[in-house]
Amino acid sequence: MNDYFSWKQETLTHTVSNNITQKYSDGFVFTRRGKGAMDQTRSIRIDLNTFVLTSENRRILRKTEDITLSSHPIPYTDYHWTIGKCAKDFYEKKFGKGTFSANAVKSCLTNAEETNFTMLLLYTKSDDVVGYAVCYENTDILHYSYPFYPLDFPNKSIGMGMMLKAILYAKETGKKYIYLGSAQRPSDTYKLQFSGLEWFDGKNWSGDLQELKHILDNTL
Repeated sequence: MNDYFSWKQETLTHTVSNNITQKYSDGFVFTRRGKGAMDQTRSIRIDLNTFVLTSENRRILRKTEDITLSSHPIPYTDYHWTIGKCAKDFYEKKFGKGTFSANAVKSCLTNAEETNFTMLLLYTKSDDVVGYAVCYENTDILHYSYPFYPLDFPNKSIGMGMMLKAILYAKETGKKYIYLGSAQRPSDTYKLQFSGLEWFDGKNWSGDLQELKHILDNTL
């Protein structure tokens, strides 16, 4: 997480939807470095016109059918310090100390002058929030950027279930693409199990997942 792979970095000065959508199409994604900051990376996206659920997708959805999704605009007015702690603990466990501090989470969710993200997905079970995902959304695209949830949550399918529910949300709300972050390391192969998936190779979008798996398998 601290050694984020990118070919190029840019800062958008005009953060209007059309400009942003084009930048995502050019392989860039929003980051947390500052307002308008984007990295061109090995981005992963799903063409929602061709996306269909696989049998494995359906199995995960059945295992998480008691978890529901709702969307909330950023700045998020119901922010509580426990959200920041949940994110900090999650990313620290996954990627090491200092990856995503509680203060950075709060800024990301509440400070419109600093954040590039526009929407928070909440995942609830029996009225209790069990997961979150920080996203960028406009009429054409959804960037599912920073998901997190309590690591002791008993349903081990929650991570994949959250991602699938976000994909379905994007499709149901008429998006053309959902972006799932980047392919950085061997552990990112879990993102490759969806139909309609493409990845950015530095110049073009490719559907050759075997090539991408080969790249990831040979990444330290």
